[in-house]
Amino acid sequence: MPRRDESMYEVGGNVPRKRMSSEMSEVFSRKMRLGGIGGAVHRRIEADAVECTALAALFGLPAIESLSGDFELRHEQRGVIAATLTLRARVTQVCVITLEPFAATVSETADLRFVPAAAVHEGAELVVDAETLEGPDEIPYSGETIDLGAVLAEQLALALDPYPKKPGATLPAEALDEAANAFAALSKLKPD
Repeated sequence: MPRRDESMYEVGGNVPRKRMSSEMSEVFSRKMRLGGIGGAVHRRIEADAVECTALAALFGLPAIESLSGDFELRHEQRGVIAATLTLRARVTQVCVITLEPFAATVSETADLRFVPAAAVHEGAELVVDAETLEGPDEIPYSGETIDLGAVLAEQLALALDPYPKKPGATLPAEALDEAANAFAALSKLKPD
């Protein structure tokens, strides 16, 4: 993923990322001192019931039953910390078709780079994979700590389906009927 634009990205369609990142740190924070990262370091973090409830409210979800993440961290050059995150969560979402709540499992692996805020330069060249055209998600930090809890919560927000569909849910026949579709009527007006 490209470098984050903290001012523009929105999660859930209505909460600016900068505000959300701050709120995530307030409700789910697991700070780690950078001095604690020698060679490769593993950290497992889990949200407790109170944190899951607060994050569910922040994300506009009926519930988050569990949230955990395994971080593999290692130092790179110039204060950059490379990380691989394996995220696992059980959430309750609302189906966009039936409006019924349903349980969903989120499982995802993400490559991350914690980069000193002073070293982040707009327009800097990103290293990306030639096949996927994606690179690691770069997260600016300042000071001597990084907040793994806020990062885990933010990765969950990014992994959630913005249009969740309950398994087996289908659109009503009227919605699939091309003759009843307003755009089908408009297409008949288009000159050949």
